[in-house]
Amino acid sequence: MKNTQMIQGILSIIAIFCLAVGWFNLFSPEINALLSQKVFYLFIGASFFFQAPFLSNPKMRYPMYLAAAFCIIGALLPDSMNLQFLKTAGLFGGVLLSIFNRPRQVRN
Repeated sequence: MKNTQMIQGILSIIAIFCLAVGWFNLFSPEINALLSQKVFYLFIGASFFFQAPFLSNPKMRYPMYLAAAFCIIGALLPDSMNLQFLKTAGLFGGVLLSIFNRPRQVRN
């Protein structure tokens, strides 16, 4: 369990790094676009995939897997297909599921 959560955390950090590199234009425009528009969504989708088994509500696992699939499939589709909304929908859905399905801590 800890290894899976560590992998999920590392994937999230790499995804944020890719997004930051694209925003701050550290490389050529082509590399920045690739990192922020493709690689970011691949890593965040993988992160959602590893996070899904640990959601507090078991009914929300499959929607999290669907959000991960949307991110990954949307990132792999060519830009000419006009289906880029898939990766955005996957990101939005995954973030919402992450926020609202955290394990609750009981205070003593």
